[in-house]
Amino acid sequence: MYKVDAIARRILGWKLNRWDKWFDFEKGIFIHEHEFQPEHNLDHAMLIVERLKEYGFTYTNKGASEVCFNDVTGTGETLAQAITNAAYSIIEQGSEAMTSRLWSKLC
Repeated sequence: MYKVDAIARRILGWKLNRWDKWFDFEKGIFIHEHEFQPEHNLDHAMLIVERLKEYGFTYTNKGASEVCFNDVTGTGETLAQAITNAAYSIIEQGSEAMTSRLWSKLC
């Protein structure tokens, strides 16, 4: 859950409302953890792709289980898992992969 929570909060900009749900200020809705499963649902993973594109990342699909966002690569058993892993790698690498402008948008 930590990986998904970090993505929801730092990339999608959702605020933690309770231990099991976030609030999306852009849409004005609550999202429960069972409603956002990017490792298992490609539509949810594509929300991450679209947001990272807005922040200037280039998305490259390198097959059914590998993707890149600029120079950050993620792999997984499925495409959705690869996207989620790459997004989390961006968060982990922080200072190199994200500019201060991007961090100000995310936090």
